[in-house]
Parts: sequence; structure tokens; C-alpha cells
Amino acid sequence: MSSQQLTFTDNPNQALSEILATRHGQAIIVADTNTARECLPVLACAGHIPAITLAAGEEHKTAESLINLYQHLVDWRATRQTLLIALGGGVVTDLAGFAAATFKRGMPLLNLPTTLLAQVDASVGGKTGFNFAGLKNEIGLFAPAHHVVISTRFLSTLPHSELLAGLAEMLKHALLDTPDALHRMLNAEPCGFASRPDALEMIRHSVTVKQRFVNLDPNDQADRHALNLGHTIGHAIESLLLERNQPVAHGIAVAWGLVGELVLSRMSAGLNGETLYAVARYVRDHYPTCPITCDHYPRLLQLMTHDKKNPSAGEISFTLLSDIGHYHIGRIISAEDITAALDIFRDLTQ
Repeated sequence: MSSQQLTFTDNPNQALSEILATRHGQAIIVADTNTARECLPVLACAGHIPAITLAAGEEHKTAESLINLYQHLVDWRATRQTLLIALGGGVVTDLAGFAAATFKRGMPLLNLPTTLLAQVDASVGGKTGFNFAGLKNEIGLFAPAHHVVISTRFLSTLPHSELLAGLAEMLKHALLDTPDALHRMLNAEPCGFASRPDALEMIRHSVTVKQRFVNLDPNDQADRHALNLGHTIGHAIESLLLERNQPVAHGIAVAWGLVGELVLSRMSAGLNGETLYAVARYVRDHYPTCPITCDHYPRLLQLMTHDKKNPSAGEISFTLLSDIGHYHIGRIISAEDITAALDIFRDLTQ
């Protein structure tokens, strides 16, 4: 992971120009319908680079989209020296990352994440893949991008829900970091975040927290599981709503998952109530109300059993906190306690 180069900038066009100037050979951009319209025009230096445009949305993070991407690479006569530039959110960086790692057994990848969520999560750390059989990221591999350019310039193009999604991952990183980092996040109003003078520095710090865990455990076998905080419940809610044709941004599901898993942390790991209630208030005040009811619990538990970090079939594993920055991975929690936590989560956030 140490070979991955990160650039933080307010001028992504200049950063990309400098990278392209050091390379010889072809480059191809992968965007989706949204980023091709909103973000590609920012990159004046990319006017001569061919672009592959994918359908936007989590529902298109599929094998079919990947095959379509491979076909375009064949049509453009891409080689193992072709630089693939992923311009988009997590769907684009995950699909392009998987394609770059597997097309002709590997080609260089540059991530230009355009959503806050992708900047602090999907574009860094090397996880790639696609959804399969209704399950998130069921098929994938570790393949870090050679270079990641992170810029606040794209954040002004985002709808409010996408800012909320990214702030949820930043909140998770703060919970794994220090009380000061959490205090800073809980005082970051989502409205106007993109124009904050310290926005780029907050993003940089959040990425640094993630990198710390990635460097400890590049292939996600132990310590990196800490980054699963909020995701066991969050992924299950996300998958359930996708099944019900009510898709929600990944980060919003993670925000809900964080509260649910902090409840479990209070129940099973001794987390203080002050931290739980502070995060629950932030999520209640700024995020949509989670639409799950007790009727959904059996399916949610079923979906949780498919989490990749579960040690064996039928068990459900969580990352829990005993305090800010003090995490415990691989905690097996019973269905009864998860159900109780979901009840408390709904009471705290509705």
C-alpha cells in the first residue's frame, strides 16, 4: 500500500496535468453519466482523452457493467501500459479498479474521486469489486490505485445526500481516532461543508486515519476490520432497501449503522453513553429517518450473516468500541442482542 501516491488539491486539473506529463502512452477515463456531465468539464487537460461512460447508481455496480467496461477497453485497444482514470464515486472507482487489476492481468489506475464518500473511503485502500446476487461487494479483490487525486473542487457538484454520505465515513474515522477528532466532526454542519476553509484538511486527516489501518493490515485480515464499524448493520440496511427498490446512499446507511453498532458497543463493550447519545443526536438531526421496522428484522439478520468478516456460517461479527479510539474486532453478537439494539437505534433516531 505504501506505493500508492495521494495528492490533495483545490486544482485537480493541474494535478492531473502534472501526472500525465510524466507518462508516455494512452490514457482512458471511466466516468458515469453524472460525472461525465458535471466533473469531466473541470479537467481541461483531459479533452483529448477518450472516455467510457457507465450508467450511474449503485444498482449498476454489476457484472454486466464490468463486462461493458471490458468491451470498451478492447474497442479502444487498451494495453497493460494504458492509464485508466476513474472519475467518479465509489461505484466508478470500484468497477474501474477491478477492471484495471484484471484486464490483461493489470494496468495502472488513477482514482479521481468526485464524491466525499469516495474521497475518504472507496478510492483509498485498494478494495475493488461489484455487487452480486443482491449482496454488496460480494466479488472483488485488493488492487490499490497507483495514484489518487483528492480535490474539494468536485464537492460543489454534489447533492446534499452525497455530502451526508461522506460525512458518515468521516464520523466513523473520528470515532476510531481521538475525542478531539470526534468533537470536530460533530460540530461540522453538513450544509456548507464543501466551502469550509478547512474542508480539505479535514478530508486529509480522515484519509490519514483510514491509511493507518490499511498500512497495518493491507489485506483486511485483522486490524483493518476496525473500519467495519457501522458497516455490518449499515450494509444490511442498504441491501434490504435496494431489494425493496428504495436505494439509499451507502454513507447514509453507514450513519444509521454507526448508531446501531454504538448501541451494541454500549451493551457489550462498555462504551459510555455520552458518546452514543452525541452521535445519535448528530445522525437524528442531520440524516433521513431510517425506514426499517421490526418486520424487517428477520431479513436484516439474514443479510448480516453474509458479511465477509463473519468467522463462520451463522455467526454475526461486529467491530465495537469501548471508548473513542479503542476498538474490538470480531465480537460475535447474538440475534437477540442485535434485535434489541435495533429497537434502541430506532428510538434514538426517530
